[in-house]
Amino acid sequence: IGVVSGKGGVGKSLVSSMLAVLLNRRGYKTAILDADVTGPSIPKEFGLKGEVLGDGKGGIIPLETKTGIKVMSVNLLLPDETSPVVWRGPVIAGTVKQFWTDVAWNEVDYMFVDMPPGTGDVPLTVFQSLPIDGVVIVTTPQDLVSMIVAKAVNMAKLMNVPVLGIVENMSYYKCPDCGKEHAIFGESKVDKVAKEFGIENTARLPIDPVIAAMVDAGEVESVDGGNISGIADVIERRGNK
Repeated sequence: IGVVSGKGGVGKSLVSSMLAVLLNRRGYKTAILDADVTGPSIPKEFGLKGEVLGDGKGGIIPLETKTGIKVMSVNLLLPDETSPVVWRGPVIAGTVKQFWTDVAWNEVDYMFVDMPPGTGDVPLTVFQSLPIDGVVIVTTPQDLVSMIVAKAVNMAKLMNVPVLGIVENMSYYKCPDCGKEHAIFGESKVDKVAKEFGIENTARLPIDPVIAAMVDAGEVESVDGGNISGIADVIERRGNK
């Protein structure tokens, strides 16, 4: 399952992680392929450190999180996680392809591919080289959301990949004192956009300092994730067909 967006900073890594965690809790073997080579954040969200090792057969053994989710990311190949990846597009795209072909994933029921933003080399490589069964689009409530979602939807259509759902991240802030929801970045547009593009399944994620702190601490596996359980249901049903 590809997790995509038309722009950066909308929360693709968070959604990828939460979906992998939710389906892992349901008893499935899940994995995350971190295709955002120049801005990898998956290892940090799970508190993973250290370099991956070879399996003695020319393959790479992915690291596993505390609950057994397999992860492959360029940050697990670097001696220092703060080292920048200053590579040209074709090299980055080739690396992502190797994450699929050269990693000993073994048995995995659901793999989530955390994509870089946009419609460039890496998303194209993923769509063409990996057996993508569907995509989840992540967005935010800002005014340009419709245009940005359109780019992601149209690329998925171009590649004949179904859009399984759309997640509006940073959709609202719920006051811990009075319980009222505040639309910090403008009123939610997810239902309108979903209707416009014929996307049946939607979810809204709040601005939540508690979730942010847990992710920063590498504890994403402890996040509740109930807000996007409906998207996880759709993915699970598709996998069980």
